[in-house]
Amino acid sequence: MTAAQISRRDFLVAALLSSAFTAAAQAARMVGVVPLGAPGAASPPFGRLLGDGLDARLFTDLSQLGNPQSLVTSNDKFFVRTAAPSNLPPTDAWTIRVGGLVRSPVALTLRDLDARAAAPARVLLECSGNADPLNYGLLSAADWEGIPLQAILDRVQPSASSYRVLVSGVDDASRTWRTSIAGASWIFSRDDLSRAMLAVRMNGAPLPRDHGFPVRLIVPGWYGCTCVKWVDRIELVADDAPATSQMREFAARTHQPQGASLARDFLPATIDTAAMPVRVEKWTAGGRTEYRIVGIIWGGSTPTNALSIRFRSGGPWTRVDECPLPASTLTWSLWTHTWRPAEPGRYEIVLRVGDPSIRTRRLDIFFYVREIVIDDV
Repeated sequence: MTAAQISRRDFLVAALLSSAFTAAAQAARMVGVVPLGAPGAASPPFGRLLGDGLDARLFTDLSQLGNPQSLVTSNDKFFVRTAAPSNLPPTDAWTIRVGGLVRSPVALTLRDLDARAAAPARVLLECSGNADPLNYGLLSAADWEGIPLQAILDRVQPSASSYRVLVSGVDDASRTWRTSIAGASWIFSRDDLSRAMLAVRMNGAPLPRDHGFPVRLIVPGWYGCTCVKWVDRIELVADDAPATSQMREFAARTHQPQGASLARDFLPATIDTAAMPVRVEKWTAGGRTEYRIVGIIWGGSTPTNALSIRFRSGGPWTRVDECPLPASTLTWSLWTHTWRPAEPGRYEIVLRVGDPSIRTRRLDIFFYVREIVIDDV
């Protein structure tokens, strides 16, 4: 067989495969999106700040996730759990006092932080109270730039052999808030802060006011309530220091031991591996109706793609079709699954991880269940 014959054969095979692929692509088309949530329920408006102070909320529209470019939430659409207090000091006078159990306290200016900012890190934040089943929109990811907190702690010499680290920010205690208590602060062990930073930039721009401008704490992999905004004070405190009011307020939502009263009794407020659908697309393919579930997986300390999906209580679990192994657990990754329901009706979409070594406390209690009504099969 000559080279010319081989080339001709290869050309014909490629042409046939290309024609088949083109026909299949033309046969499959998206015809709409089916809303997630109970019928008739209205989700809050997305991307708009509602309320003020500690009662403020801005929800991210997770249904817009669907390609790599969408995996960074723009600053104006990143969720807000607490808006900026009215009593913020002038930026040009901002200092962070580092003191407590140290031999010589220091005061840091914003110029000190800007000069030492490290390369950006992509980190997801989730409010520990992200519980609205209509949207679960208190969840976003951004590229943060700042100085490692360990570098700040290295600038002071402890005066005690054992201590913990208090990070505190400006808050508004001028009135009683409906949904939260003033007192933005959290106490950590030094090891807890091994990856933490004092962020000064978000997605390449200075922090927006409602996201902690001029400086906020970012603790990768921890719930947002620990990522104190408007940081103005860092103190080394006694190992038996009591938990702060903010720690007590968010104890249940961060899976703390019942009755924990000292900061050292608190467990790291880390986000377990979690997953949920964010969009359901309706497609027609080969004369049949099918649904493409687009979802996200995030959290935990070990990447996994052992994700299974179920559509009704008591129904079978099915391995998710396309779930690439996440490159990082500190942000979210996309997965997709094609579903052909047997009949119209109401369904509840839940996920689970098939690896017993991975902790999934919220998935275990079906925390991120999403309802959907299917009319056409």
